[in-house]
Parts: sequence; C-alpha cells; structure tokens
Amino acid sequence: MDFIIALAPLILGWILDMIFGDPERLPHPVVGFGKAISFFERRFNKGAAPVRRMMGGLTAVGLILTVYLLAVLLLTVLLPFPWVSMAVEGVLIFFCLAGKTLVKEVREVFKACDRSLDAGRRQVARIVGRDTGALSAREVRTAALETLAENLSDGVIAPLFWYAVLGLPGMLAYKMVNTLDSMIGYKNERYGDFGYMAANIDDIANWIPARVSAFLMVLAAGKPKLMKFVRKYGRCHASPNSGWPEAALAGILNCRFGGPHDYFGATVYKPYIGTNNRKLTTADMVRSITVFHRAEVMAVAIVCVARLLLLLVLV
Repeated sequence: MDFIIALAPLILGWILDMIFGDPERLPHPVVGFGKAISFFERRFNKGAAPVRRMMGGLTAVGLILTVYLLAVLLLTVLLPFPWVSMAVEGVLIFFCLAGKTLVKEVREVFKACDRSLDAGRRQVARIVGRDTGALSAREVRTAALETLAENLSDGVIAPLFWYAVLGLPGMLAYKMVNTLDSMIGYKNERYGDFGYMAANIDDIANWIPARVSAFLMVLAAGKPKLMKFVRKYGRCHASPNSGWPEAALAGILNCRFGGPHDYFGATVYKPYIGTNNRKLTTADMVRSITVFHRAEVMAVAIVCVARLLLLLVLV
C-alpha cells in the first residue's frame, strides 16, 4: 500500500499528461497563478525603482509561499482519505507537466512552416517570447527546437525535480516560480525592477534541473561524450540555465542555436551555441522529440526510484 501511495500520483499525472496535454476546457492552476500575478503587478508595480523592486520581491516570495502552504494544507486535509489524496495529487501533477503540449506545438510549427513562412511565423509565436514577424524559415525552425530543449527543463524535468525534493507542494511552488518569470521576469522598462526577484528565483530554481536535463538528453541520444560540448556552449547564453539543454540538443543535431533575436522591438545579441549553421529539417524535429521523450521517461523513472528509496529509509 505504501509503495502504491508513493508512486501512483506521479505515474497517474504523467500518463494523463501524455494522453491529454494541457486541458483547454478545464480550470488550470497556472491560469490562476497568472491572474494573481497580474493582480499584484497592476497594483504594486509603481513608484521609484527601489520601491518597485521591493514590492516585486515581496509579491514573488509571497505568492510562492502561499502556493506551497496551500498545497501542504490540501494534502493534510486529504490525509485520512488516501485514495482521494492520490487522485487529487495525480491530477495536480498532470497540471504541472507540459510534455505533450510542447511536443505538439513544435510539430505544428514545422508543419506550418512547410505550408508557408507566414504560417510558420504565426505558429512559432505561440511558444516563443521573441518577435517572429521577420524570422526566416530557418530561424522559425531553430526557434521551435530551442524552445523544445529549454522547456524540457522548465516544463518537465524541473517540476519532476522539485516533486522529488519537496513533493507536490514543491512542484506547485515551482510552477508559480516559472509563471512569475514568464510574466514579469523581463529586463525591460516595465518589469526590470518589479520582476528582478522573480527572475533570480527562477534562475536558482532551474540551476540543477537545467544541467540534469542536458545530461539526460545526451544519454537519451546515446552520446554521453557530448557533455564536453555542453559544458563549453552551455554558458553561452544570457540565462545561466537555458543554454545547457539548448547546447545538448545543438550537439545532438550538430547544428547551431543562438544569435541575434528581437524582443519587444529591440535586438538582443546572443552568443551562438554550436558552429554548424545548417538547415534544420523535419527529420531533426522528429529526432529531437524522440530525445525529449526518452529523457522524460528517464526522469520519471529516476524520481520513482528516489521516492521508493526514501520510503525504504523512512519505514
């Protein structure tokens, strides 16, 4: 019974994500997270820069702690009802994982780009933060695969990591961290101060998962020697974390990521990751998704083993 309670929620949540992806017609916790962030940002992102930075920090820490404590309270209330608790936890884990939806979106980008460049630009705009109106076909495909690599970490490995470390409350708290960063963690005039703390917390929360993601990717591709390449190019990114999984995929595909991107009308020059500036094809997309799925399976298996070992130690 203890083993079932330990593993069933994770396996259930993962299977639900593999089948359904993000549910468009169901209430989603991340949507609620976003509304809460917007509520506080509209009210507190005012005044001088030091005030905005302080209020942004209080908002970020307050929302993260609130989500964590509410999850602890929920699990405590459900403690006398183990089967209900497993079901609820499994559904919430399902909401925290974003594997299937990301893979689906990347496939759609390549399909759209094959139809027309404008269609590809519109499709990739759904999953990237950069301006897409002037991207070439090569840049559209590159943006999609960069996002696939980066979000393997943010959308799958990091939630699983925090679930292994802090259980469901840690997983949900991480999703709030990630949502904060995606909404206010920009270095621009509006969010540079208010989102400063959110961006830094996100960097800390993703430090280990990003490197684990890169390692799992090269293992999944059967190329562990690529870790030398990953260590070299993983640092070639404005983010201390995003470059690691991107470098892993660039090494696996023998291609080049990075370079200048436009954000909110301003060009940001990012170092290149890799040297082979070749055209990316549908075969590259298929190979990337295969690596993605293998790394995901490996991560779930590792978390399951970790929870079983923890249970054996505690019993």
